[in-house]
Parts: sequence; structure tokens; C-alpha cells
Amino acid sequence: MNNINKLLYLLFIVLCWSCTHNSKTEKYQNKRDSVVHVRKKVTEIVIPENEVLLGILPNLYIIDNYLIISDSRSDGKLIHVFNKHTFNYVISLAERGQGPGEIANIGHIASDEVHRKFYVSDHGKQAIFSYDLDSVLTNPLYMPEVKIKMDKGLFPDRYQYINDTLSYCRIIEPIGNASFQDGVGLLNMNTGEIKRIKNKHSNLEKNRITIAVSIENGIYVEASYSYDLLTICNLDGDLKYNIYGPNWNSIRDMKSHYGKVVFIKNKICASCAQGDFQTNEYIPTKFLVFDINGNYIQTIETGYWITDYCYDEGNNRIIMCLNDAEIQFAYLDLNGIIK
Repeated sequence: MNNINKLLYLLFIVLCWSCTHNSKTEKYQNKRDSVVHVRKKVTEIVIPENEVLLGILPNLYIIDNYLIISDSRSDGKLIHVFNKHTFNYVISLAERGQGPGEIANIGHIASDEVHRKFYVSDHGKQAIFSYDLDSVLTNPLYMPEVKIKMDKGLFPDRYQYINDTLSYCRIIEPIGNASFQDGVGLLNMNTGEIKRIKNKHSNLEKNRITIAVSIENGIYVEASYSYDLLTICNLDGDLKYNIYGPNWNSIRDMKSHYGKVVFIKNKICASCAQGDFQTNEYIPTKFLVFDINGNYIQTIETGYWITDYCYDEGNNRIIMCLNDAEIQFAYLDLNGIIK
């Protein structure tokens, strides 16, 4: 290659790099140093063991005035309901098993606030069950209904219910015997049909994601477990922004990055670890807060390992399950914390 061709080649590379980094959809954040330490503000939630005994990795959900805790490792009932204001125990339901009204392998729980229902995935029976909240609270013999059957070849893993014909979901598709690929889909809860949304990062190896949807803001967010990457799309699946953090690398590393992502009013909140997934450092201890355009606002460092959390909008607080020797459940009042 002569000198002129070398110069033209280098100019082409520089122009390509410049176009990528100046794109209106691509945001690179190399510095996220507005850190608020809140360990002393984390308040323990005490759940007496004589009321209900919970395993070490439960999942948390909010519906109406209730906190729902699902415990996939329980040998007894798998779903436990608490008052979200006082955290007083209310009732437990859904025995483990293959019989009527039982759950074989519990998965995600989604809420339908309008109709006061919640939906429970059973990956053993390959079905999503519908529970009427008021009936659960008043009738000990209540039996759920099958909402839809799930396909083993392509199914919703986690989903956010909007209405009976639209839920945004993380979809799972098994590949061979030992792997799978995931992405975003639109789930019709009447028919069970799933419509794929085009993968925005098909070039990334094993890009595991979580999602959150805000109808009010007209967007959904993909948070990557495998890469330091947030993706913001409109509700039709069109890309708005890719947000690359300081640990971004298109080659998959041995670290975990984002965990669960939620909307807190008009803010995006994602748990974040950025630690080696072969150690406990893969468990998030902090939340990164962004505006709806993906601009970084602040980091909330709890000082605790967070295995799951949910946002209680009515009380403006995050309820957390912790991997800690002293505290299992806690909440963080966000008043005065999020800018």
C-alpha cells in the first residue's frame, strides 16, 4: 500500500470512528462519580419466622397495597403476601406440586393493577396462571385460572403487563441442549402469541438482558447483564439511545454489569455490580440513576448485596432482598436522595 492509500485508509477509519461516537443515538459515559452513600439510611424489614419462613433468594413484586414475595426454593407454599405499608404478613398460597392450584416451577409474577389481578408463570406446567387479588385475600380455597399456555421453544421469561393484548417481555429461546438466546418481544396474553422485536445488538455474544417499560414516557429500557450497556427504545422498538458505560467493551468479559432495571417516576434506575461473576462481587450493591434520555444523574451506593428489589411508588421507596448475614429484607426511602 503506497503512502497516499495509507493516508486515505487512516482518514476513512477516523471518519468512521467520529461518525459512530458523534451519533445522536450513541452516548459514551466514561465518568460516573456522583455517588451518594446510603447504607445508614437502609431500614430493615423484620418478618417473624413464626409467621413465614423465607429462603435466601426470593423475588419481590408490588400490586396495589401489597408486597408479594415468591420463594422458588420453598418446599411448601411459594407465594407470600404482605401489607406493603406495614409489612405485616397477610397470607400464603400456591403449594409446590403438579396438582390443581399448585405450582411446579415458579417463574415471574406480573401485576394487572386495573383489574386487581396478578399472573404467575409456571415453567413446570408451561403455563401462566391468573390470580384474582381480592379472591386470594378472602378465599383460602381459591383456585387460579390458566391465562395462557407457554411454548417450550419460545417463551416469556419476565414480562410487564400492559393489557390483555400487550405485555413487553424478555423472551427465551433454547439453543441446543446447553444454551439459549434472549431478546425483547410483545406478548399477547389472550392468545399466547409472541412478536419479536428486532435485536439491537445481534453482534454481541450472549447478551443477557432485563427490561422495564414506561408507557407514560413512551419508552422501554434494556439493561445488559453481560456488557456495560443500556439501550433505550420507543414503544415500537425503534432505537433511541445506546448508553455505554466506563467499562464498555464489545468483547464479553468475566464481569456482571446491570441487574434489574425499573422506572422511578421519570427516572431510570438500574442495579449495578460490575464485578467478577465467579465471586460474590457479581451481586449488585448500587443503583445507577439516569434521566429518560439515558443521561447519567447519580449513583446510590447501599453497601449491601442486593439480590432483588422493587419500587413502591406509593411510598417512594425501594424494597430490597439482601444477601447479608444480619438483614434479609430492607427498604430505602428515596425522598431527598434521588435528584
